[in-house]
Amino acid sequence: MPTGTHRFPRQDQVTYGRPAAEVVRELTEAWGCSRLLVTTTRSLADGLAADFARDLGDLCVGVFSQIGAHSPREGVIAGAAEARESGADLLVALGGGSVIDATKVIQLALWAGLTEPAQLDAYRAARGPGRVDVGKVPAGVRMIAVPTTLSAAEFTAFAGVTDVANRSKEGYGHPLLAPRAVVLDPEVTRPTPLQLWFSTGMKAVDHACEQLCNPQRAPYADALALDGLRRLARGLAATKADPQDMDARLECQFGMWLAISGVGSGRGMGPSHAIGHTLGGTYGVPHGLTSCVILPAVLAWTGQEGSPQHALIAEALGAPTAAEGVRRLVTSLGLPADLRSVGVGRDQFQAIAEHTMHDPGVRTSPRPVTTAADIVEILELAAG
Repeated sequence: MPTGTHRFPRQDQVTYGRPAAEVVRELTEAWGCSRLLVTTTRSLADGLAADFARDLGDLCVGVFSQIGAHSPREGVIAGAAEARESGADLLVALGGGSVIDATKVIQLALWAGLTEPAQLDAYRAARGPGRVDVGKVPAGVRMIAVPTTLSAAEFTAFAGVTDVANRSKEGYGHPLLAPRAVVLDPEVTRPTPLQLWFSTGMKAVDHACEQLCNPQRAPYADALALDGLRRLARGLAATKADPQDMDARLECQFGMWLAISGVGSGRGMGPSHAIGHTLGGTYGVPHGLTSCVILPAVLAWTGQEGSPQHALIAEALGAPTAAEGVRRLVTSLGLPADLRSVGVGRDQFQAIAEHTMHDPGVRTSPRPVTTAADIVEILELAAG
């Protein structure tokens, strides 16, 4: 008999298909807030974020745009300082996964009174002396997420932030790190470069596949992941055919929402995400592209003859095998399909493998990953 516990994120609501600024204004009034700080990246600051802030009117007390790729610690601390100085009582993250993850931890920095990057050491997800019981930190200022990509960071209560000095990505978790509300407005995704839209869509596909392939079964999570995978396949193909098709973009947003929702089962992601964390945090490969090059290799390496879970993925993607289905989707979207294409060579494989062995994702592989040599085998399949 299967056993397990599904934990839902502490979110009040997800609103979709409506103008984001309109929804944010409504929520601000309902929650009794009046000073919103918009967090974003430099690439959106003068365009989408400026327009969004203008639509919010007097509610917006500033736009913080110093969040970089992979959410560096320094941006988190600077964002918390900006929120304090402006007297913000609500944060609105406008952007992709890096913005949303950074804003999650900006919340934590505000709650705990952190003012220096090094202070985050005690709050990251790890064991050892000097660690703070993060779950007991009382929450304060919360956030709304308005995603512009398909990374799905807005649907979880954990975040990845990069320690630039150590070139490593570290996890942070708290039950209330999840945005209080999420607004899925396909119109705000128009400025998102197509390669970024498609590559983060592949990250969402990775979420679905690794939930479905996890050796621990969780029926609710499996059902969400499978429907999410099907919606992503349809929506990404339709967006490729017509980038201005807002229904297709919303279908992608529904797909990424469903694909990530199963993580509440507590079974985590697998080796594709583990390797991706290393490639992103240590080697600078952009989010999404890690999934493009690694997920097909992981599916090939872990694939077992007659695996019902791999058969579900293959059927959803209209291919003979799960690995081939993902590989075809990557190629059809014009994305890089091997490590060589993202600047990673064989001379780096051993170091990548050794670093990855410290990631918990290697422990949830349907084919056991026991040594760094196993990771090297996967990297060889992805080499190109």
